[in-house]
Amino acid sequence: MKKIWTLLVILLLANVIIAQENTPVQFVFSALRTNDSLVQFTISAKIEKGFQLFGAKKQNAEDAFVSALQLDETNSARLLDTIVEQGKQVQIAAADDATVIYKVFEDSVQLAYLIRLAAQDSLVLKGQFNWLCKQADQFPSGSVPFSIEITPANKSAIAEKSDVANQTLWQIFLLTFLTGLLAVITPCVFPLIPVTVSFFLKRSKTRVEGIRNALWYSLSIIGIYTVPTILLVLIFGDDILYQISTSAISNLLFFAIFLVFAISFFGAFELQLPNSWANKADQKAGKGGLGGIFFMALTLVIVSFSCTGPIVGTLLGQTSTGGVSTAPIVGMLGFGVGLALPFSLFAFFPSMLQSLPKSGGWLNSVKVSFGFIELALALKFLSNVDLIYHWRLLDRDVFLVLWIVIFVLLGIYLLGKLKFSHDSDLPYVSVPRLFFAIASFSFALYILPGLWGAPLRHLSGFIPPDGTQEFNLDALKYQIGNTPTQSPSTNSLAQPPKRLADKLHVPYGLVAYFTLEEGMAAAKALNKPIMLDFTGHSCANCRKMEKEVWKDPEVLKRMKENFVLVSLYVDESTDLPVKEQYTKKDGDRVITEGDKNLDYEITQFGFNAQPLYMFLDLNGKPLSSIKYGYDPDIAKFIAHLDAAKAAFDQHK
Repeated sequence: MKKIWTLLVILLLANVIIAQENTPVQFVFSALRTNDSLVQFTISAKIEKGFQLFGAKKQNAEDAFVSALQLDETNSARLLDTIVEQGKQVQIAAADDATVIYKVFEDSVQLAYLIRLAAQDSLVLKGQFNWLCKQADQFPSGSVPFSIEITPANKSAIAEKSDVANQTLWQIFLLTFLTGLLAVITPCVFPLIPVTVSFFLKRSKTRVEGIRNALWYSLSIIGIYTVPTILLVLIFGDDILYQISTSAISNLLFFAIFLVFAISFFGAFELQLPNSWANKADQKAGKGGLGGIFFMALTLVIVSFSCTGPIVGTLLGQTSTGGVSTAPIVGMLGFGVGLALPFSLFAFFPSMLQSLPKSGGWLNSVKVSFGFIELALALKFLSNVDLIYHWRLLDRDVFLVLWIVIFVLLGIYLLGKLKFSHDSDLPYVSVPRLFFAIASFSFALYILPGLWGAPLRHLSGFIPPDGTQEFNLDALKYQIGNTPTQSPSTNSLAQPPKRLADKLHVPYGLVAYFTLEEGMAAAKALNKPIMLDFTGHSCANCRKMEKEVWKDPEVLKRMKENFVLVSLYVDESTDLPVKEQYTKKDGDRVITEGDKNLDYEITQFGFNAQPLYMFLDLNGKPLSSIKYGYDPDIAKFIAHLDAAKAAFDQHK
């Protein structure tokens, strides 16, 4: 009898396991605080092929053919009647009545709910999700229980910020590491690999000593790129590289430098640091020992400057735009590791030197190709200055035309149809050159529709914003039907934006104020909360957020209907009226609109990076302590907007 009972238990457990494995939907439950009083509870569902999951109902809905969230009695009162659904949505008609339409999802869907919970409180959220699916004429269903612990705001917020920061730094390190590896094949570095490695192996008494010397050589390269960046931050402050990257003067200087580099790469002249620097470093390198090896590394950095300098400048500019001092340091660390790694690898495995291609004309082709890319990057820096000073020389369409021409010429060069004075004869096109030419032509064709307003979302951080393009088909759909009477900021209760409205614009038919004073007056007239958008002309991540998040219909709807948008440009060059200019506590004079906006961001929110989205009530007090920056997660941004609106409604 005991064996029979054991067998029955095993069969029962097997049936349960099989039933779970055959469930057509797999669920993952998570919770994230969005402000001091609200938590976003998210149900992520993965739906098997051939099945459709019915959408979720709100609390007061009576429809039977829906899925539903059911919390236990102690938590149900905390649930707000708001659901944000993100996924591949399909509409189907009821079998008995074609006029009745149901909403179902395929592949996957995220359902976001809002839970009331004070910042200092913790909670174990328990309940179940009752799901309903459709497969042909079948309607499988089931319930999935869950239990999630929500910690007080200070703990969860710190954890989230740490995770996001770590992820971003890892991405920066990977990008710069790959760029460092790419720099190895430049004509300034590549020929030095076999010479340097052979020198280590021949000079060292044993193979172990040779490997040790090569490792020290690589570490010296890494230190030469990383330590000066650290010192710059320590001496001038955390935001020095960010200030440099967003300054109009530094952007103009970068444009000039990159233009000169490009002309040099095309062969007009040879650009290099003073020979005396390299000679002094080379003399010290000949003294031997670890000090001599360090100066060998310094010699490499100096003589390769004409190839690596533009790359380093670009990386510093891109990694500094987040306002975080750690980012450019990690960037230089990644670049140094990528550049130094081959020297160590070839010292470990000298036989690999035989597999390296011989130096020759292909290295010059690489250099010229870099010249085209440097020319394109130079226009990016000039565009930043153009936007800051409103010159309107490099509007989006003009910028795209120049980029299209540059990358078409690069493709023609790679095919051997365009030659420079120092190029070797090209009897045939190699397979790598062909593929690079295809990539260059493809990129030019990709950006071509941008001349008529195609979004070009993947380039949103590099090209001028849509508002600088006069003929934009994509913008027409946001303008049609958007009459002044329909715009919340221009109805009879609120004055339309005046200050800077002739210079600054926001996309997608949105109406924004560009000073806090005008925005606050409109918010009080309309009885709506303020959405503060700290942004900048040279802010790449700001443009990405606009393209990747703001453009979503659900986001756009909420921004138009629920908030008064106030966009504060921290690099706007327009002078403040004399009576509004003032001196900060540190003695610096605030004389431009951008100076004032940046000072307000730092003093009020302790933040100096863009984008930053903060939400204010009618008294100018924050509705949330969360400093919401760049995050392309649309569902998360929608939940944050809803939470801010709910917090405003609660405090009316």
